[in-house]
Amino acid sequence: MRRLGGVGERAPGHAKRAASMGGAGASPGCWVLCWGWLLAAGHLRGAEAGCGRRGSPRCCPGRNNACADLSGSQAPCYCDTYCEKTGDCCEDYPGVCQREAAIHCVVRPWGPWSECSSLCGVGSQDRTRQVAVPPRNGGTPCPDLKQRRGCFGENPACDTAKEVAKILPDSFKRDFKDPWRRPHVLAKEKQPSYCVYFRLKQVGAACRLHLWSSQLMRERRVCVECRPDAVASGARCEGDGLEGARTFWTATSIAGCQGSWIQESRHENCMCPPLSLIFV
Repeated sequence: MRRLGGVGERAPGHAKRAASMGGAGASPGCWVLCWGWLLAAGHLRGAEAGCGRRGSPRCCPGRNNACADLSGSQAPCYCDTYCEKTGDCCEDYPGVCQREAAIHCVVRPWGPWSECSSLCGVGSQDRTRQVAVPPRNGGTPCPDLKQRRGCFGENPACDTAKEVAKILPDSFKRDFKDPWRRPHVLAKEKQPSYCVYFRLKQVGAACRLHLWSSQLMRERRVCVECRPDAVASGARCEGDGLEGARTFWTATSIAGCQGSWIQESRHENCMCPPLSLIFV
């Protein structure tokens, strides 16, 4: 039988439960011992017995014979959801167990996709959603709250990122038409420049063959000056890059000395410190 009263006759409310179980489960002797224990506990606790006095869990899902106690009249009662069908719930079941019914997670709609993580080329986009109702009492957990997909950046400035910078050491700033750099000539030639700071990411092996280019090493920060005589169309030096983007460079005077870098910052009206580089 599904559940036995233990002593005396089974209460009328147990009929459907007992009939549904047939002969399955433990032997009658075991049930008698179990209900004997419940009766003994009921004598000690008296009318205070019920779902609210059970240990954790106080209430059980489905059909669970062990999820039981004694009612105030010392009759066996249950705290599983199956008792709603068989009519043998403890008196405080509605207030204790139905109040603690499982609450499933509810999420809000997806938010918009973020911008592509790459200005130029392959990147990724993310979108998120928020939890409206968190799960409780064993309810269904929340689904994924974040999604990611691939994208391809096509910023109008991408053409700039495709340019290859041509560089030389700053010693080439010297004007060969006036090798003595006379002050009155310098005053006429002085025009505003701008500086671009890069972080070197790749450096070709050929760069080690010359003194000035041997100073170009991976992860070194370098300053490259854009002088007025190197300015191309758009009032900028070709290959000055995009902030945060990897672009490419080549040493004009050394075959095979080339690599890549990432622009970190740009400063107007600036001159790089000695032993730096210039755009050509």
